Amino acid sequence: MADSPDHPATALPGRPPVVDPATWQTARDELLLREKAHTREGDAIAAARRRLPMVEFDGTAEVVGPDGPVLFMDLFQGRDELVVYKHMWYDGAPHQGQCEGCTTTAWHLKDAVYLNARGVSFAILTNGRWEEVASYIAFMGYRQPWYSVRGLDAPVGGDMGYLTCFLRDGDRVFLTYSTTGRGNERVNGSLGLLDLTPYGRGEGWEDQPEGRPEGRGSCWFWRSDADGNATWGPTSRPVPQWTRPGATPVTTLGRHGHDH
Repeated sequence: MADSPDHPATALPGRPPVVDPATWQTARDELLLREKAHTREGDAIAAARRRLPMVEFDGTAEVVGPDGPVLFMDLFQGRDELVVYKHMWYDGAPHQGQCEGCTTTAWHLKDAVYLNARGVSFAILTNGRWEEVASYIAFMGYRQPWYSVRGLDAPVGGDMGYLTCFLRDGDRVFLTYSTTGRGNERVNGSLGLLDLTPYGRGEGWEDQPEGRPEGRGSCWFWRSDADGNATWGPTSRPVPQWTRPGATPVTTLGRHGHDH
């Protein structure tokens, strides 16, 4: 029959096969078993993470925020737990020249009300000069607490680009956890949703069925031009910046000695 799901007339090149609802449900249930196992393994890893040792450090290190220097321990805002994102910074670069990966993470962390309700504080740290950082925060419309940790060593300063967790016990402060590599993905809800779609993230490393659209470089859609075309060219911006007032087309990224 020409209207049967497996008939060539119903085939869609480069797309999933067309089947009846019962066949789809069987395949979905089979995948669900693997998804549940993955979830349980994630729970086990989280349990192991809670059992990691921790490192004590001087919580009186001064960071710079909108009200001037404050102690790092003040970032806990009276709570016992603190999560920070360490945002990379390119000195002297215009807004469009700042890190697109860090922009992606920070944009997905614009609100910490649920963390606060759980008794966890949140802040973004960066090693940029506060004057430049303050201008960038205003342009992006960010409302999270931001602080400059310029000149400070790890774990307050040091390498940027990671989520890091801290614990406070009175006047004592401890490092408990920090991500590496793709560990930041857990807060990027857009990537999680894309992983549910038929075409995925559209990145070249993904295992795609034959005939699907060819993947591109990692993070290829994190920058775009004024017309919304994904590009890493000299007139691109991190995608969220195009939603900001005054985000006009640009002629240069202004990033010296840095290429993707």
